[in-house]
Amino acid sequence: MPPNQTPRASSSPAPDTPAVRHHLVLAVTCLALATVVAAMSSLNVALPSVARETHATQTQLSWIIDSYSLVFAALLLPAGALGDRYGRRNALLLGLTVFGAGSVAALFTSSPAALIALRAVLGVGAALVMPATLSTITSTFPPAQRARGVSAWAAVAGASAVVGLVASGSLLQAWSWRSVFLLNLLLAAASLSGVLRYVPESAEPDRPRLDGIGALLVVAGLGVLVYSVIEAPVHGWAGGGTIAGIAVGLAVLAGFVRWELKRRHPLLDPRLFKNREFAAGTLSITLQFFGFFGFIFVVMQYLQLVRGDSALTAALSVLPMAAAMVPSARLSPRLTARFGIARPWVCGLALVTAGMALLSRLGEDSSYGWMALALLPLGAGMGMAMTPATTMITDALPPALQNVGSAMNDLARELGGALGIAVLGSILTASYRSNLQLPGLPEQLEEAARSSIAVAASMGGPTLDRARTAFVAGMQDTLLAGSCTALLATVLVALLLRSAGNTRLAAKARAVEGPGEPEPLAVVREGDTV
Repeated sequence: MPPNQTPRASSSPAPDTPAVRHHLVLAVTCLALATVVAAMSSLNVALPSVARETHATQTQLSWIIDSYSLVFAALLLPAGALGDRYGRRNALLLGLTVFGAGSVAALFTSSPAALIALRAVLGVGAALVMPATLSTITSTFPPAQRARGVSAWAAVAGASAVVGLVASGSLLQAWSWRSVFLLNLLLAAASLSGVLRYVPESAEPDRPRLDGIGALLVVAGLGVLVYSVIEAPVHGWAGGGTIAGIAVGLAVLAGFVRWELKRRHPLLDPRLFKNREFAAGTLSITLQFFGFFGFIFVVMQYLQLVRGDSALTAALSVLPMAAAMVPSARLSPRLTARFGIARPWVCGLALVTAGMALLSRLGEDSSYGWMALALLPLGAGMGMAMTPATTMITDALPPALQNVGSAMNDLARELGGALGIAVLGSILTASYRSNLQLPGLPEQLEEAARSSIAVAASMGGPTLDRARTAFVAGMQDTLLAGSCTALLATVLVALLLRSAGNTRLAAKARAVEGPGEPEPLAVVREGDTV
């Protein structure tokens, strides 16, 4: 759904259509959702083999992962608006077809540039699919079943990234990295068949026209900004092209904000962020997934290329994070009910900060026990902070704008992931290149080794040893930057919630002086449930 519109009952299927089998609709939409969410993480575990076979540089590896996330995030809002206007079933069919076609093409390529382009094509398909899955549930399910459907959707959205890692790791035990795209194809085909058979059409053709200029501005701004950040290690962070690119990207995004402020039906209304609770939730989700996807991008290479683990072992190695995340997410509503929404939320972000800081101390010879220990606070903090942040995004808005909360939650996740891979991947590349010293090696071989650790690994001997040392130094810098980002999120969320609480207290004081019932005291609401 576009974030500026109110859901309408007219989107339900026509009375003369066959009875909707809601359990099958839920299964199909969740399978489609899992297909596109798992693709954000699944190829990370295959990066070492991709680099060895395609000779991709570290920068190209960042693009192979991030081209999907970037296009996915940039097109999420306009694609959702198109699905609402012209039919969610149509959006699912088109998106899954594009996703599957891109996966087929990827099976037959060995070029890094082609992989980057095809991952971007998959991102187009994913942007059509994800918002249509939730809109299908909310528009076709009766009110009594809607909460159960949305709950199942949220669970699948949260678990699919880890499931994608493990599934890909299992495939890579027997097949090449192309098997990841074969899995994409099979999942897309199964989802497509289910949509054709079980999902009814729902649409709202009287919605306002798509804000095309706003969509172009956000795509262009994010594209230029992310391109400049990813390419910075090659051209230099202080290079004129890098600085100009970042400045242009930010200027275009500022133009997007100005344009949206003038629109009667904006793609995204910037005024919503004046609500400090809404802003805190959006900021928290964005920076959490900034760190999470950046961490996954780095650690999968560390486990395989530095520690020498297999792809499956590497994927299974991050499961302690999921094992801590699930119970903490379930515990978070109880903590919120007892202590208010702010304390568990800020404590969760502090745990994420501590987990990333501990992970930044990993070395070449660190035991897995140290890594597992560090993953526990990272996972527990993610689970504890995600629940109140997601709740605040929706609870801070009136009922008529609940679809705004849903859209912003999705956008924050995907945008945070895209920026995290770009920024943290760029830090890794720059630090690896600057720390790798290979005296006596021919210049051509030295440049090849500096392009990525996977290339250096193929050379073996002292070159590989020095490359591992340089990569670990880069990883430590990267994860320390991730920890600083989580610390920034902790401080900003605490300040926003405190400011929102002070605003409510002031409103309370004014209400006491005048007629009428006083407003609630603060953001920290004793006895609240999430």
